[in-house]
Amino acid sequence: MAKEKRYYGTGRRKKSVARVYLYPGKGEITINKRTLDDYIGLETLKKIINQPFVATKTEGKFNVLVNVYGGGVSGQAGAIRHGIARALLLVDSDYRQALKKEGYLTRDPRMKERKKYGLKAARRAPQFSKR
Repeated sequence: MAKEKRYYGTGRRKKSVARVYLYPGKGEITINKRTLDDYIGLETLKKIINQPFVATKTEGKFNVLVNVYGGGVSGQAGAIRHGIARALLLVDSDYRQALKKEGYLTRDPRMKERKKYGLKAARRAPQFSKR
């Protein structure tokens, strides 16, 4: 039995890291050994995950296997999208223009700001009182 070709992409967003494997199939998405519908409840996040396939017109052509950890569901969805976009580049380099135009290949640099000394949070100062 011949081993089918797998394409790998790593996606990151905030604190989330997604390891994404694409292989030819019917469009099934498995995240941490659970189905997409079982793992992610919000329709908007499901659309975010499918955006690279829509941009490259490859919906339903690849099965997706994802291992994702860290962050929350929104950050994880963004990380999965980034990983899928990177893996699609390995499938066909002609997809680069469509993916780059939509901004799916760019790693979102926005992170949580660190807490500073003398403050209660990153920017929140202690309450002021005259007396």
